[in-house]
Amino acid sequence: MTAWQPANHPVAAVAFDCDGLLVETESCWTVAEAAMFARHGLEYTAELKARLIGTTIDFTVARMAEWFDQVGQEPALKAELTESVAEVISVQAEPMPGAVELVRALAGRLPIAVVSNSARHLVELSLQRAGLTGAFEVIVSGEDVVNGKPAPDLYLRACELMAVEPATTLAFEDSLVGVNSAKAAGLRVVGVPTVAQDGFAPDHLLASLTDAGLMAWAASVALRQAQGTGKRAQGTGKRA
Repeated sequence: MTAWQPANHPVAAVAFDCDGLLVETESCWTVAEAAMFARHGLEYTAELKARLIGTTIDFTVARMAEWFDQVGQEPALKAELTESVAEVISVQAEPMPGAVELVRALAGRLPIAVVSNSARHLVELSLQRAGLTGAFEVIVSGEDVVNGKPAPDLYLRACELMAVEPATTLAFEDSLVGVNSAKAAGLRVVGVPTVAQDGFAPDHLLASLTDAGLMAWAASVALRQAQGTGKRAQGTGKRA
């Protein structure tokens, strides 16, 4: 892993995870999951949280069914968890530090996407809470592919929709599952970890999206775009 050095490779597009990366929803999931564990007479520990972070809701529900001794009741558990987490997100979710500024600096200048294991309505609810509705050209959710993260499918689909090559697309992830998904798809990955996870190995590691080098890079993207627009406008004037 290296410090932030985007000049080392071309960046034609950017793909962002949502939960825990753009929007602070991990605590919302924790509240909802802990409540379900309590209703089933079990304690929700930090170790269990680390095993579920970044995974699909189907994976989470399958594990819950095993832990709750309710194998076969996955659909009911999924409905319970989805409703519970939506209620918490709608009143508690907030943008992660630097997320809004970074997205706004890149929006309209590079193709940008949200790539999430969560259901689309939960992603859209989270983005709404963060003030980022309409900021992204592409949203790919766990409902849009057969295999969610850590499989590469979500990121490959996002690159397809943005009409860019994975090798020139930069992913931002906070979880081991997400990092592995993006790397499997051939993207470069910036890791901004929510919790410590063994094996977490992005190409670049940042403590926060407020990183000064990252924000300077985003500003430079905006400046290059503005300069390019100005040159095109001048060229149009000469031809006229």
